[in-house]
Amino acid sequence: MRPTPLRRRWLGQLRRCDVLIPAALTGYLWLKGRHPGLPGLSCPLRALTGIPCPTCFLTRATASALNGELGEALQWHAFGPIAAAALLAWSAQALWTRRLVPQGLKDTHLGLATLLLLLYWAGRMGLTYGAGMAAFPDT
Repeated sequence: MRPTPLRRRWLGQLRRCDVLIPAALTGYLWLKGRHPGLPGLSCPLRALTGIPCPTCFLTRATASALNGELGEALQWHAFGPIAAAALLAWSAQALWTRRLVPQGLKDTHLGLATLLLLLYWAGRMGLTYGAGMAAFPDT
């Protein structure tokens, strides 16, 4: 089935709006930091197994950091302020260059971020389940 001219124009406009995704996400997380009762997604791994995943509490940490609560953000997750800064930079870059994916972003950057996140999670897991220290916040 061939798209009609109206549908083609609507899809083209939708594609041009993709640069608003980072800003919308950042805005929502800022708003969620102000109003924690707003809906969000909970961790399926933690819901099924009781074991937190590497990004558990990162949403709350990022929302706190976007609202200037750095101490609270660090209590939730150490990557929260970093994620908040990255979201702000991504939002500005996407709006400025009209590109959703940053030009300088390489696979090695994502790989390094993933590795650091996994190491941080492994440390928290070791402290919590190995040493009996509370490395994850109580919810």
